[in-house]
Amino acid sequence: MLELIKQGGWMMAPIILSSIVALAIIGERFWSLQRHKIIPSQLLAHIWQLHRDKKLDDASIRKIRGASPLGRVLAAGLLNRQHGREVMKDSIEEVGRHVAHELERYLTTLGSIAAVTPLLGLLGTVDGIIRVFSALAVEGINDPAVISHGISEALICTATGLIVAIPSLFFHRYFEALVDDHVLQMEENALRLIDLMQGDRELI
Repeated sequence: MLELIKQGGWMMAPIILSSIVALAIIGERFWSLQRHKIIPSQLLAHIWQLHRDKKLDDASIRKIRGASPLGRVLAAGLLNRQHGREVMKDSIEEVGRHVAHELERYLTTLGSIAAVTPLLGLLGTVDGIIRVFSALAVEGINDPAVISHGISEALICTATGLIVAIPSLFFHRYFEALVDDHVLQMEENALRLIDLMQGDRELI
Protein backbone atom coordinates (compact mmCIF):
# COMPACT_ATOMS: atom_id res chain seq x y z
CA MET A 1 0.00 0.00 0.00
CA LEU A 2 2.77 2.41 0.93
CA GLU A 3 4.50 1.61 -2.35
CA LEU A 4 1.34 2.46 -4.30
CA ILE A 5 1.07 5.76 -2.46
CA LYS A 6 4.66 6.57 -3.35
CA GLN A 7 4.05 5.65 -6.99
CA GLY A 8 1.00 7.91 -7.12
CA GLY A 9 3.12 11.01 -6.60
CA TRP A 10 2.63 14.16 -4.57
CA MET A 11 -1.08 14.48 -5.38
CA MET A 12 -1.79 11.38 -3.29
CA ALA A 13 -1.27 13.38 -0.08
CA PRO A 14 -4.37 15.61 -0.37
CA ILE A 15 -6.43 12.66 -1.63
CA ILE A 16 -5.49 10.54 1.37
CA LEU A 17 -6.11 13.47 3.72
CA SER A 18 -9.55 13.89 2.14
CA SER A 19 -10.28 10.20 2.68
CA ILE A 20 -9.42 10.49 6.38
CA VAL A 21 -11.71 13.51 6.78
CA ALA A 22 -14.50 11.72 4.89
CA LEU A 23 -14.23 8.63 7.09
CA ALA A 24 -14.32 10.78 10.22
CA ILE A 25 -17.44 12.62 9.01
CA ILE A 26 -19.21 9.40 8.01
CA GLY A 27 -18.51 7.82 11.40
CA GLU A 28 -19.60 10.93 13.30
CA ARG A 29 -22.81 11.32 11.30
CA PHE A 30 -23.74 7.65 11.75
CA TRP A 31 -23.35 8.14 15.50
CA SER A 32 -25.12 11.51 15.73
CA LEU A 33 -28.04 10.88 13.37
CA GLN A 34 -29.38 7.78 15.06
CA ARG A 35 -33.14 8.02 15.11
CA HIS A 36 -33.58 7.42 18.84
CA LYS A 37 -31.19 10.28 19.57
CA ILE A 38 -32.98 12.73 17.28
CA ILE A 39 -36.62 11.69 17.72
CA PRO A 40 -37.31 9.81 20.98
CA SER A 41 -40.33 7.66 20.30
CA GLN A 42 -42.22 8.39 23.54
CA LEU A 43 -41.42 12.08 23.92
CA LEU A 44 -44.78 13.40 22.76
CA ALA A 45 -46.63 10.94 24.99
CA HIS A 46 -44.43 11.98 27.92
CA ILE A 47 -45.22 15.66 27.31
CA TRP A 48 -48.93 14.92 27.11
CA GLN A 49 -48.79 12.99 30.38
CA LEU A 50 -47.02 15.89 32.09
CA HIS A 51 -49.63 18.28 30.71
CA ARG A 52 -52.53 16.15 31.96
CA ASP A 53 -50.91 15.78 35.38
CA LYS A 54 -50.31 19.56 35.62
CA LYS A 55 -46.57 18.96 35.89
CA LEU A 56 -45.51 20.73 32.73
CA ASP A 57 -43.50 23.49 34.38
CA ASP A 58 -40.35 25.37 33.36
CA ALA A 59 -38.05 22.77 34.93
CA SER A 60 -39.62 19.88 33.02
CA ILE A 61 -39.54 21.90 29.78
CA ARG A 62 -35.82 22.60 30.28
CA LYS A 63 -35.27 18.88 30.75
CA ILE A 64 -37.21 18.14 27.55
CA ARG A 65 -35.23 20.78 25.64
CA GLY A 66 -31.87 19.34 26.66
CA ALA A 67 -32.72 15.71 25.91
CA SER A 68 -32.83 15.68 22.09
CA PRO A 69 -33.16 17.85 18.95
CA LEU A 70 -36.89 17.05 18.86
CA GLY A 71 -37.06 18.13 22.49
CA ARG A 72 -35.54 21.50 21.57
CA VAL A 73 -38.17 22.02 18.88
CA LEU A 74 -41.10 21.00 21.05
CA ALA A 75 -39.84 22.97 24.06
CA ALA A 76 -39.92 26.14 21.97
CA GLY A 77 -43.63 25.60 21.42
CA LEU A 78 -44.29 24.62 25.03
CA LEU A 79 -42.74 27.82 26.32
CA ASN A 80 -45.26 29.76 24.20
CA ARG A 81 -48.29 27.51 24.64
CA GLN A 82 -50.22 30.27 26.41
CA HIS A 83 -49.93 32.63 23.44
CA GLY A 84 -51.98 30.75 20.89
CA ARG A 85 -51.43 28.56 17.87
CA GLU A 86 -49.62 31.05 15.62
CA VAL A 87 -47.08 32.08 18.25
CA MET A 88 -46.40 28.42 19.06
CA LYS A 89 -45.96 27.63 15.39
CA ASP A 90 -43.63 30.57 14.75
CA SER A 91 -41.41 29.75 17.72
CA ILE A 92 -41.23 26.08 16.70
CA GLU A 93 -40.31 27.00 13.12
CA GLU A 94 -37.57 29.35 14.28
CA VAL A 95 -35.91 26.74 16.49
CA GLY A 96 -36.59 24.04 13.90
CA ARG A 97 -34.50 25.87 11.31
CA HIS A 98 -31.54 25.92 13.70
CA VAL A 99 -31.98 22.25 14.55
CA ALA A 100 -32.19 21.27 10.87
CA HIS A 101 -29.00 23.21 10.19
CA GLU A 102 -27.24 21.37 13.00
CA LEU A 103 -28.41 18.00 11.64
CA GLU A 104 -26.74 18.89 8.32
CA ARG A 105 -23.41 19.58 10.06
CA TYR A 106 -20.38 18.45 8.04
CA LEU A 107 -22.50 17.28 5.09
CA THR A 108 -21.30 20.21 2.96
CA THR A 109 -17.71 19.16 3.66
CA LEU A 110 -18.50 15.56 2.75
CA GLY A 111 -20.14 16.68 -0.49
CA SER A 112 -17.14 18.86 -1.29
CA ILE A 113 -14.81 15.90 -0.80
CA ALA A 114 -16.97 13.84 -3.14
CA ALA A 115 -16.69 16.58 -5.76
CA VAL A 116 -13.03 17.53 -5.30
CA THR A 117 -11.23 14.18 -4.98
CA PRO A 118 -11.90 13.11 -8.60
CA LEU A 119 -10.47 16.46 -9.69
CA LEU A 120 -7.41 15.89 -7.52
CA GLY A 121 -7.04 12.49 -9.14
CA LEU A 122 -7.39 14.08 -12.56
CA LEU A 123 -4.75 16.65 -11.65
CA GLY A 124 -2.44 13.81 -10.63
CA THR A 125 -3.19 12.16 -13.96
CA VAL A 126 -2.30 15.30 -15.87
CA ASP A 127 0.88 15.66 -13.83
CA GLY A 128 1.85 12.08 -14.62
CA ILE A 129 1.25 12.56 -18.33
CA ILE A 130 3.31 15.75 -18.30
CA ARG A 131 6.13 13.78 -16.72
CA VAL A 132 5.85 11.14 -19.42
CA PHE A 133 6.12 13.65 -22.24
CA SER A 134 8.93 15.51 -20.48
CA ALA A 135 10.83 12.25 -20.15
CA LEU A 136 10.16 11.43 -23.79
CA ALA A 137 11.53 14.80 -24.81
CA VAL A 138 14.76 14.11 -22.91
CA GLU A 139 15.21 10.35 -23.17
CA GLY A 140 13.32 9.57 -26.34
CA ILE A 141 11.42 6.29 -26.49
CA ASN A 142 14.42 4.15 -25.67
CA ASP A 143 13.48 3.65 -22.00
CA PRO A 144 10.01 2.10 -21.59
CA ALA A 145 10.35 2.21 -17.79
CA VAL A 146 10.16 6.01 -17.79
CA ILE A 147 6.94 5.91 -19.78
CA SER A 148 5.37 3.15 -17.67
CA HIS A 149 6.20 4.94 -14.42
CA GLY A 150 4.47 8.14 -15.54
CA ILE A 151 1.40 6.28 -16.76
CA SER A 152 1.31 4.26 -13.53
CA GLU A 153 1.37 7.46 -11.47
CA ALA A 154 -1.45 8.89 -13.54
CA LEU A 155 -3.66 5.81 -13.18
CA ILE A 156 -3.04 5.41 -9.45
CA CYS A 157 -4.07 9.01 -8.77
CA THR A 158 -7.22 8.68 -10.84
CA ALA A 159 -8.22 5.39 -9.19
CA THR A 160 -7.55 6.68 -5.68
CA GLY A 161 -9.56 9.85 -6.28
CA LEU A 162 -12.53 7.78 -7.46
CA ILE A 163 -12.19 5.33 -4.57
CA VAL A 164 -12.55 8.24 -2.15
CA ALA A 165 -15.21 10.12 -4.12
CA ILE A 166 -17.70 7.31 -4.78
CA PRO A 167 -18.42 6.31 -1.15
CA SER A 168 -18.27 9.97 -0.09
CA LEU A 169 -20.99 10.82 -2.62
CA PHE A 170 -23.07 7.81 -1.60
CA PHE A 171 -22.99 8.66 2.11
CA HIS A 172 -23.54 12.36 1.41
CA ARG A 173 -26.79 11.51 -0.39
CA TYR A 174 -27.73 8.98 2.28
CA PHE A 175 -27.26 11.42 5.15
CA GLU A 176 -29.12 14.17 3.29
CA ALA A 177 -32.10 11.84 2.87
CA LEU A 178 -31.84 10.81 6.53
CA VAL A 179 -31.83 14.43 7.69
CA ASP A 180 -34.84 15.20 5.48
CA ASP A 181 -36.70 12.27 7.03
CA HIS A 182 -35.82 13.40 10.57
CA VAL A 183 -36.94 16.96 9.83
CA LEU A 184 -40.24 15.69 8.40
CA GLN A 185 -40.85 13.58 11.51
CA MET A 186 -40.06 16.54 13.76
CA GLU A 187 -42.52 18.70 11.82
CA GLU A 188 -45.24 16.08 12.26
CA ASN A 189 -44.55 15.84 15.99
CA ALA A 190 -44.57 19.63 16.30
CA LEU A 191 -47.95 19.92 14.56
CA ARG A 192 -49.39 17.24 16.82
CA LEU A 193 -48.06 19.09 19.87
CA ILE A 194 -49.71 22.33 18.74
CA ASP A 195 -53.03 20.54 18.31
CA LEU A 196 -52.69 18.90 21.73
CA MET A 197 -51.80 22.10 23.55
CA GLN A 198 -54.53 24.09 21.83
CA GLY A 199 -57.16 21.45 22.58
CA ASP A 200 -57.84 20.48 18.97
CA ARG A 201 -57.19 16.77 19.50
CA GLU A 202 -56.38 14.08 22.05
CA LEU A 203 -53.24 11.97 21.91
CA ILE A 204 -53.97 8.66 20.19
